[in-house]
Amino acid sequence: MAQHSTVRPFRFLGAVSFGTAFLVALTGCTSSKSSTGSEGATVTVGTTDQVTSLDPAGAWDAGSGTIESEVYATLLSVKNGATEVSPDLATGIKLTGPKEYTVTLKKGLKFADGHQLTSSDVKFSFDRTLKIADENGPSSLLYNLASVAAPTPTTVVFTLKSANDTLFPQVLSTAAGYIVDEQTFPPDKILDDKSIVAGKPWSGPYGVTSYDKNSLVSFTANSTYGGQLGTPKTKNVQLKYYTDASNLKLDVQQGTIDAVYRTLTTTDLDDLAKKKDIEVHTGSGNGIRYIVFDLQTQPYGTKTKNADKAKALAVRQAVADSVDRAQLAQQVYKNSYQPLYSSVPDGLTGATDSFKSLYGDKKGGPDKAAAAAKLKAAKVSTPVTLNLQYNSDHYGSSSADEYALIKTQLEATGLFKVNLQSTEWTQYGKDRIKHLYPLYQLGWYADYLDADNYLSPFYSANSWVANGYDDPAVRELIKKEETETDAAKRTELLEQAQDKAAAQVPLLPLLQGSTAIVTRTDISGVPDALTSAYTFRWAGLSKK
Repeated sequence: MAQHSTVRPFRFLGAVSFGTAFLVALTGCTSSKSSTGSEGATVTVGTTDQVTSLDPAGAWDAGSGTIESEVYATLLSVKNGATEVSPDLATGIKLTGPKEYTVTLKKGLKFADGHQLTSSDVKFSFDRTLKIADENGPSSLLYNLASVAAPTPTTVVFTLKSANDTLFPQVLSTAAGYIVDEQTFPPDKILDDKSIVAGKPWSGPYGVTSYDKNSLVSFTANSTYGGQLGTPKTKNVQLKYYTDASNLKLDVQQGTIDAVYRTLTTTDLDDLAKKKDIEVHTGSGNGIRYIVFDLQTQPYGTKTKNADKAKALAVRQAVADSVDRAQLAQQVYKNSYQPLYSSVPDGLTGATDSFKSLYGDKKGGPDKAAAAAKLKAAKVSTPVTLNLQYNSDHYGSSSADEYALIKTQLEATGLFKVNLQSTEWTQYGKDRIKHLYPLYQLGWYADYLDADNYLSPFYSANSWVANGYDDPAVRELIKKEETETDAAKRTELLEQAQDKAAAQVPLLPLLQGSTAIVTRTDISGVPDALTSAYTFRWAGLSKK
């Protein structure tokens, strides 16, 4: 989770030279409440997140990613505190043609199971993700990948569909780029967690030693890892799962756990910050919170009995006119989140406040009259019934307050009747891609810090959101910006894509937020973890 205010895309000019690997060393002694032994202290991290799958092809969420980013490595990755990718399992990357990148692997790489890690495994990993194309997986990130070749054991050639794709190296550092063992994973289906843990196909800094899904996971440093993160500061780590944020808060306060990574309420964070043995570390974050409209099942959606495209659009636009983001930010999150008026968060190059200029009072606030006018013009009978789903174990217990307030805001207009329901995350992802939720909550953390990563996963033809939205004009704008090398022209394309998508409201951006990690005072390394581009890097944690 990054705290950079501005980020530029990574650019390549021919061969790229990179610095030395990042190495860290174990530090310090342990507290009286630490788990200790011959191998040193164990750091225990608590979370309310839930794991969907340990198979990289079948999960693209923060809960699964927290584990996956520690046990699987990528060819390129982003060091803590950095904004540009650099070699992890690779020694370098070359742009060897307008549509071709050649990556050279380090020699002698191995998985924790003892198998050699070669270019064949790399080709297998990318081919497999594309072939499975799981709707909850990261395959949509590989939108421009045409083929992968492995001409030698240490050479990988990626052929792209479009030329001048300067973002592709960043894609290699994402969840779509995790390298898995072709001798463990099947080529055409998701592997269950139990089989993965038993196979020990770890290529990252850690391996899983015991696994009780969404209860307790134990990790130990992977001695075969050959990437740039080097040896973790702490050899042994545990990840403990909570269904109730109040119990999570109590345990870190009492010293039962050492750190909290996702998710405590703003009130809990404020309270913990006052405790003498607790530190609350905050960063600007790159996360956003938004509502998705399922264009098939929303009111007047394409699969409903009274399907009507114009009325469906009017409903979405009227909701956009009615939501008060500033009230959500202040009342629920004490302004630790800020109003968001585009799917691209403020601070990234190309971000523009499309929703502010189109909806409500045109200044960022709601406007009941504007909403009523849109519904009347489309001959929509009011109040419109909205079935709105949210989740509190993945997006935090404050989601209940957030969506209760959204319900209040919408119903206060007299134009809507809102039915709220909540579902646990492990079921949530399955239900939403089956179009069971007409309107529902989602959040997003960037895979790479560029505006494109807030556009292509939402609005491309194979959108991860999978809500039935597909506009050729928006798709073409995204395709052009992904390969545009002129910075000014690319910014213009990004802004146009946001404006066109906002006019159709397939999703409604609400808030962009901060990152918070809570630790006991005897833990070091957390400020580095806050700068991680995607997940919590335990390699930076240690006991003082």
